[in-house]
Amino acid sequence: MEKLADKGNGNYAYLDSLQEARKVLVHEAGSTLMTIAKDVKIQIEFNPSAVAAYRLIGYENRLLKNEDFNNDKKDAGEIGSGHSVTALYEIVPAGVAIDESSVDPLKYQQQPQPTRAATSDELATVKLRYKAPDGETSKLIATVLRNRPQPMGANLGFASAVAEFGMLLRESKVAGNASYQSVLARAQAFRGSDPEGYRSEFMKLVDLAAGLRRMTRAAQPQ
Repeated sequence: MEKLADKGNGNYAYLDSLQEARKVLVHEAGSTLMTIAKDVKIQIEFNPSAVAAYRLIGYENRLLKNEDFNNDKKDAGEIGSGHSVTALYEIVPAGVAIDESSVDPLKYQQQPQPTRAATSDELATVKLRYKAPDGETSKLIATVLRNRPQPMGANLGFASAVAEFGMLLRESKVAGNASYQSVLARAQAFRGSDPEGYRSEFMKLVDLAAGLRRMTRAAQPQ
């Protein structure tokens, strides 16, 4: 289904309950039936003066090469009316020690040097390239994010809980000290308005997964 949707610029969904069917076919139908932008690509450049290393969480099957961003022949995703996309990055602030493999200095080239912009209060530059639904030439939008920490809102906080849950399910090597307890605690703290009950349903799913994990560990021979 995913391959068919990608090739046909469509969408797919797995319906396992009446509530999920109502969500996909009723509440979110508008965003799948009316495309407002096609071949949408996002590229982020972090300021090395503020960010020493970064990692995109998820989207493994959506990654593009750097040179594909400006290539209008490269297929990408579609955005529908009322549709939103959230991308989470794990970052290591500048000055924090990280484990990295050493590379011999280049013989024929110079190492990249920071530009004047690297000394500013910029955290990152976000670029978005898209085509009109009936167009073939992309348009570029770029904006700068300032290095000004802000309290995490309900939507982003809840999304971080979902991302942590995903790493636990996949038994990610970079999950660190993630746990089902911390997922539930953060989801509860950032649940916010939940008129359709989707976030409550997620928390029940996390609780179920935690119970299954405990049963599995208890059944394993000591």
